[in-house]
Amino acid sequence: MTQVPEVELKDILLSNSSFGPNEIAVISNRICNDFSQFPSLKEVTQELESQTERSPATSVRLGVCQYLTGDFESAITTLGNADGGALAYFYQGKSYFALEKFDESIAAYESAQKAGYNADQCQIAIAEVKRKSKDLSAAMAILDNMFGPVEQTAEYLYQRGATIAAMSDNPDEVCKLYERAVELEDTHPGALFGLALENDRRGNDEKAMELYQRAAAAFPANVGALLNLGLLYEDHDQYERAARCYDRILESFPAHERAVLYRTDAIASMDEHYDHRQEKILQQIASVMSIPIAQFELSVRSRNCLQKMGIFSLGDLCKVSEMELLNSKNFGETSLIEIREMMSNKGLMIGQFAHQKEADDEPVDTSNMTPEEQVMLDRPISDLNLSVRARKCMTRLGLTTIGELIRKSMDDLLECKNFGVTSLTEVREKLTQNGLKLRGE
Repeated sequence: MTQVPEVELKDILLSNSSFGPNEIAVISNRICNDFSQFPSLKEVTQELESQTERSPATSVRLGVCQYLTGDFESAITTLGNADGGALAYFYQGKSYFALEKFDESIAAYESAQKAGYNADQCQIAIAEVKRKSKDLSAAMAILDNMFGPVEQTAEYLYQRGATIAAMSDNPDEVCKLYERAVELEDTHPGALFGLALENDRRGNDEKAMELYQRAAAAFPANVGALLNLGLLYEDHDQYERAARCYDRILESFPAHERAVLYRTDAIASMDEHYDHRQEKILQQIASVMSIPIAQFELSVRSRNCLQKMGIFSLGDLCKVSEMELLNSKNFGETSLIEIREMMSNKGLMIGQFAHQKEADDEPVDTSNMTPEEQVMLDRPISDLNLSVRARKCMTRLGLTTIGELIRKSMDDLLECKNFGVTSLTEVREKLTQNGLKLRGE
């Protein structure tokens, strides 16, 4: 970690001393090492904003503060009324970039370079804008035309790795570039985030968490790292830590929609205390109940009757009464005895969970489904690879197969405790990937 001088933020921002990239780095490192200093930065920003008459140099300091605190629109306006210097243009470019105003960002970086800002840094920044705006060939062309010491800087290596990652599926080369960047600058948030993402995708949760933690410590906040770290914490039932990640985002970006939603879900989960032994029992039951009826040797009549009733798993039979079966056309005592025996062999009974069946659970209409989609209905919900929170909600609702899940509406799921909008979005996306959707969609 870079050693940061023991200096008050106010002394840097309110004095008449020089103010440039080095001083900004000191501010960022100070808050990175001790995030409790962030309120001090906001206080100084408010103090500068309250000044009725500001010199052009003071406007530069204020504009940079507004950028660091996430107020990008104000930063653009303030810096536009500053001294017209290289630093003002450069941070205008960063502010435009944060708002995804890519053309304006490039113009500001070009003005910064003309005004004397480090040319290599400006070109790397423009390459990043090109990458984010999906002009990947232009981004790589800029990086390919840069030579000399800049090629061995952490920022250059990171941007090159990120561009290759966006252009092709070559994770080994990308990881090598990120690793080299971290060797040169062990706190580089972009490279750390990139490495964390690669480990996350490969299921290396422990390594991913460590890298996300290092990336999340940066200032200004790496939003992607904080979001992904929060989700990893949730998957490991560390809801308080997850909420703190989302709080960090909201400190700078109070209206960040995903952070607001994720934080709401994390706080709700903090209030829930699971009986792990009972949960294990429920999971064992759910595993048995998810077994498709197609695996059993039933008579053609019984099989056809069950299919017409929308009954595809042992769990479905646990939620229907014997009388409902007998009321089905062509379903007689012989079929009932046959199914009783099948259920008994698995330690289950027809209708033992019939009280959990909701009146509005409608049979699944399979007439417009492809054979592949119909096969999906018999598969266990675990095949959707849902997050820990979503899986627990499925268990709580007594859902074991995908066929049971798609009988539910969005409102049905949201009524379940701790099943929030984030989990709903996840479930809908997983179903969509398999050509399915919830009832009523």
